[in-house]
Amino acid sequence: MTPVININGNPVKLPGFSGKKLLSIIVLILAGIIIFSSIYTVEANENAVILRFGKFSAITGPGIHLKFPYGIDQVFRVKVDLQYKEEFGFQTLTPGIRTVKKAGDFREESWMLTGDLNIAEVKWIVQYKISDPADYLFNVRDVENTIRDISEATMRQMIGDRSFHEVLQSERRAIALRSQESMQSILDRYGAGINIQLVQLQDVHPPEPVADSFNEVNRAKQEQETLINEARQAYNKEIYRAEGEAERMINEAEGYAIERTNTAKGDVARFNSVLVEYNKAPEITKDRLYFETMEVVLSKVPHKMIVDGKLKGVLPLLNLDQKGGK
Repeated sequence: MTPVININGNPVKLPGFSGKKLLSIIVLILAGIIIFSSIYTVEANENAVILRFGKFSAITGPGIHLKFPYGIDQVFRVKVDLQYKEEFGFQTLTPGIRTVKKAGDFREESWMLTGDLNIAEVKWIVQYKISDPADYLFNVRDVENTIRDISEATMRQMIGDRSFHEVLQSERRAIALRSQESMQSILDRYGAGINIQLVQLQDVHPPEPVADSFNEVNRAKQEQETLINEARQAYNKEIYRAEGEAERMINEAEGYAIERTNTAKGDVARFNSVLVEYNKAPEITKDRLYFETMEVVLSKVPHKMIVDGKLKGVLPLLNLDQKGGK
């Protein structure tokens, strides 16, 4: 019998279904539901963690996969290729060429006590990836806050072991590297399934209430260092000049001593050679020395006359008319 329903006073006949036809439709519907609930897709940057009856079963990669339907298998997708970032001391609202940062009070996490009992305002970022999806999902509750707590505790330890100027200048890279190692070690002990990719100090400076005083102190220290460097430069200049002058005088004295020594040795050698010749022929040597000496002496006399010792008178030889003659 064909069923009839009344719509707005008008009888409408419904199509009839036989028992076999109705059963086939129900079977097809159930089969479609089973097939649909047995297929799942994993995206290219994801891994899927499969729980079977609530217990970890497997990890599947990207692609289309099958699972047991009706809640027997549960699928949890985790983005393993995505790099996550946590910011400390600031918050980025709009990243890009001109990054917009959120204005707010981050002093509770960014103000830290240094080893020399100064306060530094430290801003840093932590970048990480999920290395083990199963550990990430089930070993640690609230992984993000755990990472933030570990990062803040580690950074406070690193800052507390160093002076303010080390944190501000020379130890920035060392702090970042050792913080990364320490955070990774703690997360590994927790079995968090997290791999820390980067810890980077963004900014380190004195807190705003004391920034002006700190800058004044820095300027005074810079002026002090400038004056000290200038004084050292002048000192070194005079010292080097005096050392050079002293070295020059010593070299001149040594050269003079060598010259006088060599001259004396030459005179001694010449005297010894003359003495040898003199001993061979004393008279000849005596005459030669006499002539050489007289040559030197007489060459300095402007007007001279040589007279034979046997001459009885000298008047015939004198030119008395010569002006100035004697």
